[in-house]
Amino acid sequence: MASPLRIGTRGSQLALWQARWVQTAINRLRPELAVELVIIKTQGDKITDVPLAQVGGKGLFVKEIEEALLDCRVDLAVHSMKDMPAEIPAGLTIGAVPQRENPLDALITSVPGSLETLPKGARIGTSSLRRGAQIKHLRPDAVIVALRGNLDTRLRKLASSDLDAIVLAAAGLRRLGLADRIHAYLQPDQMLPAVGQGALCIEAREQDPATQALLAALDDPETHIAISAERAFLNTLQGGCQVPLAAYAQLREGRLHMQGLVAELDGRRILRSTAQGSPTAAQAIGRGLAEDLLAQGADQILERLRQNAG
Repeated sequence: MASPLRIGTRGSQLALWQARWVQTAINRLRPELAVELVIIKTQGDKITDVPLAQVGGKGLFVKEIEEALLDCRVDLAVHSMKDMPAEIPAGLTIGAVPQRENPLDALITSVPGSLETLPKGARIGTSSLRRGAQIKHLRPDAVIVALRGNLDTRLRKLASSDLDAIVLAAAGLRRLGLADRIHAYLQPDQMLPAVGQGALCIEAREQDPATQALLAALDDPETHIAISAERAFLNTLQGGCQVPLAAYAQLREGRLHMQGLVAELDGRRILRSTAQGSPTAAQAIGRGLAEDLLAQGADQILERLRQNAG
C-alpha cells in the first residue's frame, strides 16, 4: 500500500481550512491517493502576547514547517503566501500558487461605518505595521492597538478590548464564511495589501519531481505571475514584519500592473510608486518598483526602522 501524502500545516482554523482545501483538490485529481494533514506548531503560534514586529523576521509562521519538509517528515506544505520570507531555504521550491482570494484588507467595526466615519480618536486594532502606518496616514487621530491571535480571537477582541474597529485580511474572513462581518473593503489607494495577501503558497522539495508534477495542476498562472512580481519587490527591499511595506500586482488586459509603498511607522510619510509591463517580466517589474522607491528615499526609512528594531 502506497504511503500517504503528508501536508504540513499550522493548526489554526484558517490554516486548516487552507490545508484541507489543498487536500480536497489533490483528491479530486488523484482519488486513489491517501492525503493526510500533519499539524506543526510554529514560533508564531507559540508567542501570542507580543506584537509580531518585536518577535522577529517574516518566517515566524513557516520555519518549523519548512524544516519538517526538508527532513521529509511531510511531503508538501501549505502556507499563507503573505507569511513567506523573501528567500526560500535551499532545497525547497514554490510548487503551486492557486487562484487568489480577495487580496484587500477588511474593516470590521463595532458600529457599521467606514474608516472615514469612525469617531475622532478611534481605537483600531491591528497586528500589522503596514496597516497601522496606512491607517495613521489617513486618520492621524486614530489610536492603533496591538492585536494578536487567530481570527476568532481578534473578532472577539473587537468587543472585549473596547475597540472601535479592527482590520483583517478579507481573504481569511471569506474563506471561513465570515464575509458578513466585513463592513468595508479597504481599496488599494486607502490600504495597499501585504505582499502575497489572499494567495496560498504550496511548497515542495526541489528533489521531489513527482509531488511537483502533482502540484502543477493546482497552480493558477495569473496569480503566480502577480505573486512573482510582489515577491521580487519584497526580496529587493529585504522586507519583513518590522517594515511597513506593501505591494499589489494584477493582470489587466494582458499587462501586469503593480503598486508599491514604503511608509514611516507613524504614517506621516508614505512613498508610493507604480509600474507596469509584460507579464513575462514580472520579477523585473517588481525589482524595478522597489528600486524606484529606494531612489525616492525608502532606503533611509528602512535603515532607520531596522536600526530601531535591532
